[in-house]
Amino acid sequence: MTADPDALETLRAILLDQIDRIDELVDDLTRDLPLPIGTFRPDGEANTICWLVWHQSRVLDDHGADLAGSPEAWTADGWYDELGLPLPKAATGYGQSPEEAASVVASGEKLAGYHHDVTGRLRAYLRDIDVDELRRIVDDRWDPPVTAAVRLVSMVGDSLQHLGQAAYVRGIAERAGLG
Repeated sequence: MTADPDALETLRAILLDQIDRIDELVDDLTRDLPLPIGTFRPDGEANTICWLVWHQSRVLDDHGADLAGSPEAWTADGWYDELGLPLPKAATGYGQSPEEAASVVASGEKLAGYHHDVTGRLRAYLRDIDVDELRRIVDDRWDPPVTAAVRLVSMVGDSLQHLGQAAYVRGIAERAGLG
């Protein structure tokens, strides 16, 4: 089966647009982010804005690097050292305790810098995708197995969900007079 070049170009444009929208959300959340708001927790087990932005960036980094067959920006570009979080290098946020999540404290500027490095790498991968790549099985632990296309949709959905949560937390913190 041959691919319609126009359809593939349209799909690339849609995926790149989604990354642009995620970048805008991160910029809105991290611009002038005071630490009292970035680290605010509505309750003792809730995630902070710092953790939510870091986690969605780490997952985009981890999954995007896996798709592209490249190293993660987290380690290859020095973000693990730059952010200096008290977490293992392999940490992405999955399965973390509330205490570990609360330990993610970083400036909005650094969180945005890491995020933009990650999405720059993701854009490079997306610019070169073709139909064979989209159909490639990237995780056979699921039934049906996960293709690169499904992984990309999942990455976008998870990012939007976490950034929406961060925007909600920021609104609560600001109405509480923090920052």
